[in-house]
Amino acid sequence: MRDRVNATRATQLRRGFLNAHIPPGQIRELCALDAAGERTLELAMRKLSLSARAHDRILKVARTVADLDRAPAVLSKHLAEAVQYRSLDRSYWG
Repeated sequence: MRDRVNATRATQLRRGFLNAHIPPGQIRELCALDAAGERTLELAMRKLSLSARAHDRILKVARTVADLDRAPAVLSKHLAEAVQYRSLDRSYWG
């Protein structure tokens, strides 16, 4: 697991920053979604009443999940996992 995390961090640093610090103007480019991903995110935004800030945070987490999976693009499965983490976070903190 340590090797996967180190490889993921190296991937992110080659982009110039860690995913948590993706500049707002580059989020759409680096976290581009296919049609299924767009639908998944739109549904999550409505069902969970998420803010624009939460939208961007979910995209950044999805990018990290994709990086851990060594995927060049964010797929709907990565986005679904990120949304699930957000749902767990909300249920934990109330």
